[in-house]
Amino acid sequence: MPLLCIDIGNTHTHFGVVGPDSVTDQGTVVTPSLDDPHDGLSPRLAAIFSAQPRIEAVAFCSVVPAANARLRDVLAAASARPVFQLTHECKLGVPVTYPKPSEIGQDRLANTAAAHALGGSPAIVIDSGTAVTFDIITQKGGYEGGIIAPGIEVTRRYLHERTAQLPLLDDSLEITGMIGKSTTEAMRIGTVVGFPGLIQALLDNVLAELAAHGEPPAHLFITGGNAAFLETRLRQPVRVVPDLTLIGLAAAWRLNTV
Repeated sequence: MPLLCIDIGNTHTHFGVVGPDSVTDQGTVVTPSLDDPHDGLSPRLAAIFSAQPRIEAVAFCSVVPAANARLRDVLAAASARPVFQLTHECKLGVPVTYPKPSEIGQDRLANTAAAHALGGSPAIVIDSGTAVTFDIITQKGGYEGGIIAPGIEVTRRYLHERTAQLPLLDDSLEITGMIGKSTTEAMRIGTVVGFPGLIQALLDNVLAELAAHGEPPAHLFITGGNAAFLETRLRQPVRVVPDLTLIGLAAAWRLNTV
């Protein structure tokens, strides 16, 4: 049976209907407006539930605790279906040996459940958004921890905000060479080439540490806004899964409701 999955992020809330083989009816709303009757989730949920009456339940994760009650109110008004929230106390398919599980972002928990469901352990998930997160799942310890690094947009914004003369770059990731002929070109080269280099260095060190601990080769997953950009610039083959968090929510729901 299909499941409506919702991922509440700091800026945007992403949702979609996860079925056995696909994710459909996807959309995004601005998180501060998720309970707005016109621009929020309500009209979208009405359309989804009407088009897919076989949806069995709703699963969500959130990194914005203040938005959770607002989402539950919206869901209660839209449907009587059961609602499941993924937390650190839920089953993920692997043990969690991270010292303080309550500190792990719920989206990262969902990514862990998805990686285990799709490939097993060991696995590394790279989620490239505002921040870049690495989540590391091993055969010996399950979810052990990860890495947090600045995303490319954060880096560009920081250069602009913390200097007097550097402009704010647009979203372009195109460069024509390695010698910038203007301030804008120089900044774009630095971020476009430097950002994958940062991710590659982190990945190389994680893989080396896993190998030193006797772990077999890890499954590599990448998701987030810059996933396709990074895929072509990393040395190791990675599996791009744009809807990894939603897939993980569905996997966790199955583990915790059976």
